Amino acid sequence: MPYIAALPAGGNTVSAPARSVSDAAHNPLDLERDHLAASRDALRAMREDAEALDIRDVAANWVNAAILRAEIDARIKSLADLVHTPLFFGRLDYRESRQSFHIGRRHVHDADGDPMVVDWRAPVSQPFYRASKKDPQDVALRRRFGYVRGELTAYEDEHLSDPDEEEKASRLLQSEIERPRVGPMRDIVATIQPEQDEIVRAGVEGSVCVQGAPGTGKTAVGLHRVAYLLFTHRERLSRTGALVIGPNSSFLHYIEQVLPALGEMTVRQATVAELVAHVPVRGTDSTEAARVKGDARMAEVLRRAVRAGVTVPQEPCMVVRGSRRWRVPPYELAELVEELLARDIRYGAAREALPQRIAHAVLVRMEQAGEAPDDRVQDAVARNAAVKAVVKECWPAVDPARLVLRLLSDADFLAAQAEGVLTDEEQKAILWAKPARGPKSARWSEADAVLIDEVTDLVSRTASLGHVVLDEAQDLSPMQYRAVGRRCTTGSVTVLGDIAQGTTPWATASWEEALAHLGKPDAVVEELTLGFRVPRQVIAYASRLLPEIAPELREATSIRESPGDFSVRACAQEELTAGVVGACREALLHEGSVGLIAAEARVPVLARALDEAGLPYLAPGTETSTDARLTLVPATLAKGLEYDYVVLDEPAAVVDGEPDERTGLRRLYVSLTRAVSGLTVLHSAPLPAALAF
Repeated sequence: MPYIAALPAGGNTVSAPARSVSDAAHNPLDLERDHLAASRDALRAMREDAEALDIRDVAANWVNAAILRAEIDARIKSLADLVHTPLFFGRLDYRESRQSFHIGRRHVHDADGDPMVVDWRAPVSQPFYRASKKDPQDVALRRRFGYVRGELTAYEDEHLSDPDEEEKASRLLQSEIERPRVGPMRDIVATIQPEQDEIVRAGVEGSVCVQGAPGTGKTAVGLHRVAYLLFTHRERLSRTGALVIGPNSSFLHYIEQVLPALGEMTVRQATVAELVAHVPVRGTDSTEAARVKGDARMAEVLRRAVRAGVTVPQEPCMVVRGSRRWRVPPYELAELVEELLARDIRYGAAREALPQRIAHAVLVRMEQAGEAPDDRVQDAVARNAAVKAVVKECWPAVDPARLVLRLLSDADFLAAQAEGVLTDEEQKAILWAKPARGPKSARWSEADAVLIDEVTDLVSRTASLGHVVLDEAQDLSPMQYRAVGRRCTTGSVTVLGDIAQGTTPWATASWEEALAHLGKPDAVVEELTLGFRVPRQVIAYASRLLPEIAPELREATSIRESPGDFSVRACAQEELTAGVVGACREALLHEGSVGLIAAEARVPVLARALDEAGLPYLAPGTETSTDARLTLVPATLAKGLEYDYVVLDEPAAVVDGEPDERTGLRRLYVSLTRAVSGLTVLHSAPLPAALAF
């Protein structure tokens, strides 16, 4: 039977050492506390050993010394003992080997090298997440620990090999899931569920797409997956790198502490806009212009534009070496150009190959004349002024920004490249009304930057990373998918998203289509519908919108025992703002974070009301800057965020703030599902029909 010493307010974890099961026969909680203290001492010793390393006479030069020093500093940082982050959160007792392993966020060993805590990513830790009564995986006992502010306060045992013990839901697990959220997102390493663990531990060779309803933990699964891959394939990914891509900076601020808490300090995080930041973005597109620029057909228009400058030579190439003159006729030059075009290799690579091809033609003539030229002669001929002149004329260099500028400014050039691809109306939509004088003076939009990135890759190959995590992917355009795909052509990707939360005019219609644009058509699509975060009453209420916004998706369910605090209040229009402020006061009486979500147009009004009421509030992504627990969130930035209590202002205004009703209802669905413990909806205008009582 489970034993609970004291129900904790919550906790964190890490794993530990091998020792006899019989050691825990007396005062188990005291023994576990002793082991926790010993593990902290061992971690401290590991850090001191790293700090004491002397590399003055080890490195061959200052460059190697700097690299080694950086690696040691990163190691020291990863060994920090966070006071409120317990070193282990579980324990496994194996039946056959009669060994016990504590499971935690990082590996900790004693002075002899024996494990005190086993990393949660190690193979021996896997049964902690997957073992069950039906499949015990040689586990006799699984123990979970409860903590309060870093102090071990409770434990709970499951005897998986005991057929007489009834299988029950873990109260400590439920307590950890429902623990109040304050500040940035935290890891879920202590609460990963079997279906989540299967995705987390999927091999690095394969790509995975996770369709996840709100609260199913898809973001956490993606972050823990990259942490697992870095642990399992450290050498490989240290060379090729890993990247987490999020929808906006607020979201990245929210998740930025998860990987460091798991000991991973080197994973870069960025938005798509930051990946393609070849030019400063100062302009905005109309909805139609952005839709056309984001369409996958633009890739063909750009490919044509890049090659539009290639011409067939009309004059021979005359190379002078010493007293001899070597002539390559126009027809042969044309054959070389046509061959390179037919191979469809990157523009820059072909431009570099052309002078070598011409030089080779010259060397053939030299050999026919009885000379014996070598590779050095060919390189010299390739650098000859006459050869360079031919290349410059028939295969000119391409500046990506200037090419896109010309395409968007010159109606005739655009028409020539878009013939049969874009309609006349679509061409007019993306053509600039006032052509810029140059790339530096142009008012580039985010969609323009993606086009420039496409051209940049057409000219020279984009470097590929080992693994990319793409979160909130449902809002990307096909051209943005292509930009991300270029960063993992030889690596793998974890795509995370929810079709029902797509709120852009070009939102993903199906994952099959999105994965094709990404260049990963064979990726496995997994669907998560079991929620761990959103209370069951809240997810049930929000799911009323699914038949209108994503009828093909299954409704999510919640395992949370607590139904959550949920209410929908109607107010007179003149009383709405005061009612919202009052609801925020009520929410702040509870422990945890509070998010006030409102349509963009209502944010200034609510900001003034909060100031007048003396309620301090923050902007999304700044939750760690002060002790304030209330965040004023525009509905457009709410995606991916979560708060213990959410106050939602005027749902009709959220819907009306979008270009069409379906997008507005999707934005409302996102806003409704940000709550972890409670949701209060206040409205003066009629609710959407699906949400009306």
